[in-house]
Amino acid sequence: MADPQHDTLHLDDYLPYRLSVASNRVSRLIAKLYQDRFGLSIWQWRVLAILGAQTGLTAGQVAKRAAMDKMAVSRAVSALLARGLVLRKTSKQDARARILSLSETGAGIYAEIAPLAREQEQQLLAHFRPEDIAAGTKFLKALEKQAALLAGDN
Repeated sequence: MADPQHDTLHLDDYLPYRLSVASNRVSRLIAKLYQDRFGLSIWQWRVLAILGAQTGLTAGQVAKRAAMDKMAVSRAVSALLARGLVLRKTSKQDARARILSLSETGAGIYAEIAPLAREQEQQLLAHFRPEDIAAGTKFLKALEKQAALLAGDN
């Protein structure tokens, strides 16, 4: 017979819930850096940040890299294209593929926001020991890898 006490989901102790809350709070904190000033959504900033770090990706590759929903990436890319922050061209290797890169304006916004985001990250982590940060990062990477494995993502 099932133990109702054991089967009850206590959100405060449920790892996926804790990760979601932490992610949302950190995302909102960082969002203050770019929402008002540049009118970017969280999803748009993520696409800009990914293309700022690694140019020449398709929307599908951006979605996979960020573990974002393809529709959310598509909407973000459309908005960024409309604002002239992202450029899209046909791949030389595959005529069906559309390669994304930052425009000069997009690159300028990225260059302005990225150091502010890193500074915000430093403030966020200031009260943690370096070894705790390293252990947390290692844990999160392992958790991401295990979740991808269980979900059948490559």
